[in-house]
Amino acid sequence: MSSFIPFDRSQPYLLPPDLKSWLPADDMAHFIVAAVERVPMSAFCVPVRTDGKAQYHPRLMLALLIFSYANGLFSSRRIERATYRDIGVRFVAANLHPDHDTIATFRRTNRGAIEAAFAQVLLLAREAGLLRLGVVSIDGTKIDADASKYRSLRYDRIRALREQLAVDIAKLMDQAEHADATDSDLQALPEALARRETLKAKLDEACARLEADAKAQAEAARSAYEKKKAVYDAKTGRRGRAPKPPDDEPPPDRQISLTDPDSRLMRRSDAHEFRQAYNAQAVVCAEGSQLIVTTDVVATSADAPSFADTVLSMEDTIGLPEKVLADTGYASGQAVRKLQEKGIDPLVAIGRPCARRPYDFRPHPEAKEPRRITEPWRLAMKARLETTEAGDVYRLRKQTVEPVFGIIKSIMGFRRFSLRSLAKVTTEWTLVALAYNCKRMARLQAA
Repeated sequence: MSSFIPFDRSQPYLLPPDLKSWLPADDMAHFIVAAVERVPMSAFCVPVRTDGKAQYHPRLMLALLIFSYANGLFSSRRIERATYRDIGVRFVAANLHPDHDTIATFRRTNRGAIEAAFAQVLLLAREAGLLRLGVVSIDGTKIDADASKYRSLRYDRIRALREQLAVDIAKLMDQAEHADATDSDLQALPEALARRETLKAKLDEACARLEADAKAQAEAARSAYEKKKAVYDAKTGRRGRAPKPPDDEPPPDRQISLTDPDSRLMRRSDAHEFRQAYNAQAVVCAEGSQLIVTTDVVATSADAPSFADTVLSMEDTIGLPEKVLADTGYASGQAVRKLQEKGIDPLVAIGRPCARRPYDFRPHPEAKEPRRITEPWRLAMKARLETTEAGDVYRLRKQTVEPVFGIIKSIMGFRRFSLRSLAKVTTEWTLVALAYNCKRMARLQAA
């Protein structure tokens, strides 16, 4: 007959339990707590309480957020529930239980503390000899916004709906005045009127934002137009087509989301559907550690416009790298020159390789004439990448930065932002990268 270990769920503890003894010595929670202790208190946004009630320590709240994100807990309600159920979360939270509203408010208002903790983890990695900035890789991935793509409207459709709503609101106002005159009580009428007025206010705001963006873009392009116009006016004989002045009115097909106006309709490639998303950027150490050294979020599907600014943002935190590896989506002559002026050597793919398996299930597409390359910097970059030395270094890009996005999306489970607006989403992406770095650091130190 089998013997079983006896158990009794009603047995009380003879001594108070020590939560630290319930976690392994190399658990990630210990590293996160130690890293957060190095964040200065001046980096936190601590609200002034006038009711005399004590508030949770900001270092505790930050450690709780980082540990929760590293373990796939992104909802403030799920984090609150985990403070009761999860041993690791209970240890990081010191057996306290902040409510979900407190957690969400801290996450929204403490961007400086999250960025400071991100820098501290990288400094710890450098002190431990795990981080080197010789070669880094950059790439971007599309992360869904907290908004539905069906709430995204075109500029011409917004104008048509505003006119329709104005007519409907006028009719409802006439009906309300008639109801007041006849002394009848129609409860549905004010509610219908309020709904239409609220929707019209949102459409007015979206329309004004599109028009302001169009005017700003036209103003930025005006100097270039004036130069082209001066060159055109100085010509004699056949002059060709005159340069077109920038238009300060949005095109009819320009779209904006009523839920999160900063997000945009994007897709990963021609084979994928459009999603309401942001383009999350990450620069990863390509010399073994695979730590994220800097992040950025842009509201455009193209990677090239933010290439140089994202890499140069490292100058004030961890320092600039020696080489940057980027795919063909980052091919920009202006960005390459800007990086080279700072002493950084960019290796950017020119053209998209189309390597196919010898026994592919799909038929091979018709051969296309390769794109003609005329820009000198592209020709020089292409010739350099064809050399053995540069080619071997460039191969590190795919095996360093792309697995990081796979871990964030598939292992940590982060596929959708919880916050709205570009500024708040940028903070959350930094928090995700910080949580990833803590997981990676704990693994590197245990190895």
